Amino acid sequence: MNTTTRTAIVTGGSRGIGKAISLRLARDGFAVALNYIGNREQADRTVADIKGLGGQALAVQGDVGKVEDMERLFDTTRETFGGVDVVVNSAGIMPMVPIQEADVDDFDKVINVNLRGTFIVLGLAAKHLERGGRIIALSSSVIAHAYPGYGPYIASKAGVEGLVRVLANEMRGRGITVNAIAPGPIGTDLFMEGKTEEQIARISGMTPLEPRLGTPEEIAAAASFLAGPDGTWVHAQVLRVNGGFA
Repeated sequence: MNTTTRTAIVTGGSRGIGKAISLRLARDGFAVALNYIGNREQADRTVADIKGLGGQALAVQGDVGKVEDMERLFDTTRETFGGVDVVVNSAGIMPMVPIQEADVDDFDKVINVNLRGTFIVLGLAAKHLERGGRIIALSSSVIAHAYPGYGPYIASKAGVEGLVRVLANEMRGRGITVNAIAPGPIGTDLFMEGKTEEQIARISGMTPLEPRLGTPEEIAAAASFLAGPDGTWVHAQVLRVNGGFA
């Protein structure tokens, strides 16, 4: 592990849960390389927010589904900060795609970002991280609910959890933890998109702990735990941060 400046890569790190994770890890003392796909202005704002906290950050554009883009992300991070200590794969999309409509193009888009992207990022993390490193992937607690329209998304996130468990075994003896975080419903643009106020209220009311949506900061706190000194002995786990929504 890099012993000078601890460094974290966060894919999808400029908005939503990814942004909250980027900010939290910066507060924890990490230099942060945040990846984004298209909105440079938003990524620059997140970098500015981190620097406003006294932290170090850079934004690297790239598609998680493209090997060359993710190799450039890792290479740029190492060249800028001297190494990579933590990798959080937060990039994801969630279009509603009913199976009966057989929209294969939409299915392929979801699989490309959520599952292929995870496979690529986790593989590069395993290649670049040294002993003491942490690998974290974002799954979803919606896997347990099988809602109509969520077929491709649930399929992709179930695959993410499978990849995490397999990689955890493949990393045996290297001192690198591999885990997933499965958020419940979180008040982000990704969650709100395509839902009516009635649907949002209904889902919010399903959380046993209290009837509300979770916050990106609550997911970021879990990432901070897994990336920090108290997460040393947590490995091959799916941490469901959902207020009991499962």
